[in-house]
Amino acid sequence: MNFNSIAAPLGVAGRNVVVVGTQWGDEGKGKLVDWLTEKAQGVVRFQGGHNAGHTLVINGVKTALHLIPSGIMRPGVKCYIGNGVVLSVTKLLEEIAGLEAAGVEVKSRLRISEACPLILPIHAALDIAREAFREKGGTTKIGTTGRGIGPAYEDKIARRALKVQDLKHPERFAAKLRELVALYNHTLTGMLGAPAMEFDAIYAEAMAQADTIKPMMADVSRELNDAWRSGSNLLFEGAQGTLLDVDHGTYPYVTSSNCVAGNAAAGAGVGPSMLHYVLGITKAYCTRVGSGPFPTELDWEVEGTVGHHLSVVGKEKGVTTGRSRRCGWFDAALLKRSAQVNGLTGLCITKLDVLDGIEKIQLCTGYELDGEITDILPIGADDIARCKPVYETLAGWTESTVGVTQIDKLPVNARLYLQRIEQVCGVPIDLVSTSPDRDHTIMLRHPFLAV
Repeated sequence: MNFNSIAAPLGVAGRNVVVVGTQWGDEGKGKLVDWLTEKAQGVVRFQGGHNAGHTLVINGVKTALHLIPSGIMRPGVKCYIGNGVVLSVTKLLEEIAGLEAAGVEVKSRLRISEACPLILPIHAALDIAREAFREKGGTTKIGTTGRGIGPAYEDKIARRALKVQDLKHPERFAAKLRELVALYNHTLTGMLGAPAMEFDAIYAEAMAQADTIKPMMADVSRELNDAWRSGSNLLFEGAQGTLLDVDHGTYPYVTSSNCVAGNAAAGAGVGPSMLHYVLGITKAYCTRVGSGPFPTELDWEVEGTVGHHLSVVGKEKGVTTGRSRRCGWFDAALLKRSAQVNGLTGLCITKLDVLDGIEKIQLCTGYELDGEITDILPIGADDIARCKPVYETLAGWTESTVGVTQIDKLPVNARLYLQRIEQVCGVPIDLVSTSPDRDHTIMLRHPFLAV
């Protein structure tokens, strides 16, 4: 028996990096994944659906991605959609068409796990109807994107999901779909007061799409393990952010998947020992889309306020939904929770340039809760909503940081701000982003080279 058959030969295996958001998403992960892909041969998306959105700016040209890994913008890099992703084939094909129209080759480089659960039109219908029902009944909306992500994950856990591999078997697909439509139409019409969905239309659309994606279907787990053993560097790309994680976030105002670094293994089909470095992406301030507690939130809708400055200068609109993001001061207590559950190796601070021109900057170091001070985010939305932030005041800077690529070229107060974030959070800052452009990045320690 060859006991070394599944291990990588010494000195041959690649190095793998996981990129996760450490706040409520929208931290700028897409740009950093694209930037890091210069030293990667494969990029893997391991959770979420097309409720996520990554914006890349390359040579002044903006590209928005929702399902396809950000590495697609680097020629020759293979991209993988892992089993932890819930997949809307319709949205995937729309995204492929848009990229191909821009001259990006996609189909020969994209591999899709056959184990991905499918998002079907009936999932989106159920998602929208539930939010409308909550609002009508006076219950606070969760703030979902209405894309059907939650219902698709429900089917996965309930063991009734249709998966990508089912598209290769029309009769099997039809039988499973018929049961699903009957189940959900009962809920839509009987409980939520919404119209029923038609089996024939859903089935016809799925079968029309099947032939297009069959060549991209793959055993992604096997391909990733083979690539790593042969020396390829892999980059694992998370969607959303840690505080939207279904287990570790501000429940119930969360997404339907695990956004933390540990899920890169389960959501892609690799062992945890293959994850060598975890990079946490965080804005130099905080934002949140949708409902849920936000301890350091500012009055960002009022002109002339710091919150409005963050919103306008930061162009804080959701990539996927276009919704305005709520804005507030940087929250170190929140980041300490993220560092704990992700096992962060290093941080990347994004949008530092948005703070340019703010005279005094507040840094939240902890909270007052029930008369006591805590330096880490509590568990659960109810307790978080009762937290009163404890702030330190730091001097701001008037000089521009836009496009700076060397740490010693930053204003002194900007460097002091970054140093204080390191001290309070206990995680080294390895990268700083000073604009949305790919090349406007300060590199202090490269994740693919760090020991």
